[in-house]
Amino acid sequence: MQDESGKTTTRRGFLQAGAAMGAGAMLAGTTAAAQSADPLITEIQPWAQGLGDGVDASPYGLPIRFETDVVRRNVSWLTADVISSINFTPIHALDGTITPQGCAFERHHSGAIELAKEDYRLMINGLVDTPLVFTYEDLERFPRTTRTFFLECAANTGMEWAGAQLNGSQFTHGMIHNMEYTGVTLRTLLDEAGIKPEGKWLFVEGADASSNGRSIPMEKALDDCMIAFKANGEALRKEHGYPVRLVVPGWEGNLWVKWLRRLEVTDAPVESREETSKYTDTMADGTSRKWTWVMDAKSVITAPSPQMPIKHGAGPLVITGLAWSGRGAISRVDVSLDGGITWKEARLAAPGQDMALTRFYFDHVWDGSEMLIQSRAMDSTGYVQPTKAQLREVRGMNSVYHNNCIQTWWVKPNGEAENVEVS
Repeated sequence: MQDESGKTTTRRGFLQAGAAMGAGAMLAGTTAAAQSADPLITEIQPWAQGLGDGVDASPYGLPIRFETDVVRRNVSWLTADVISSINFTPIHALDGTITPQGCAFERHHSGAIELAKEDYRLMINGLVDTPLVFTYEDLERFPRTTRTFFLECAANTGMEWAGAQLNGSQFTHGMIHNMEYTGVTLRTLLDEAGIKPEGKWLFVEGADASSNGRSIPMEKALDDCMIAFKANGEALRKEHGYPVRLVVPGWEGNLWVKWLRRLEVTDAPVESREETSKYTDTMADGTSRKWTWVMDAKSVITAPSPQMPIKHGAGPLVITGLAWSGRGAISRVDVSLDGGITWKEARLAAPGQDMALTRFYFDHVWDGSEMLIQSRAMDSTGYVQPTKAQLREVRGMNSVYHNNCIQTWWVKPNGEAENVEVS
């Protein structure tokens, strides 16, 4: 653990530093003497006077009722209809890196469909030696792999291009989740069909009404893509493509086609209307970049933040957040308390993994004054997360997608936080 000067300290020293701030500071704990009149300590409580629920009370375990606020949320004005819409992961209320499926954000183009395993079929056709059709049971017979990856919508943080818009990390950065996927590699199935020499692209589509057709370069398809049928150890949820979805590590989420039904090997990209009209990046001169698939290094502080104010007053404070990169692993995260004037290195909860979320912590003793807190991620390629001003120099103000700028929260003396921009 490091203090503001960079010197190593212990947890005991950390708490003592908080105590030294004065009688007005709220400490991390209170003495036994101070608790002597607290009935929660001195009296037997109702939950200790009888029996709790039996093991069969909830055959599929759900969060306790005290955590009912930790849910996905929609922004009503963001889309015209919830059938083709987005909701957001409550990243402000989670810790660690694995996103529970029930909290993982959804993006639908024509609504979440119900497709039974016995009705599932996956076709491979086009420039292949042998066109094939697989059932769900067929897929389960292939050698299996398990990997953890993040999925980020290209529009994540998109509303922030023109200024501070949404007040909460759930809404500014919540179009992301990180899950452990189990399935077969895409290469395994393509090798079964045999790719003809002229096959350079793969067109993928889903079984839902939108089909969400996407073209992927064959190099990526054969590299690390997966056909997934499990997430976090259990079957995919309906909203995440049950029974089978495509996993395209590190690349924008619209390529991760759900309810995957067809893989067509082609000699050129097959462009859907949505692909050409929506998923491009507007530049400052009015031109657009196309096929910017990779999600660049990015991070956000999840607490404190607008939805996670500081409630305990001055004293020891754990600043935490998430970092990720589609080009490799997170190697370092820095935290600033003064809007980017000075930076201190945060502590990574575990070494970064390729194309997966990394949790970081910064242990701080807060004196109760206002802060402008930011995080800045660096990945294994040497890429450093840019400021919004640096992005705007290249992209202007009219972009939507691939906004990986540094995020600023203004923490006020009362502990509340607000989404702001700093010059």
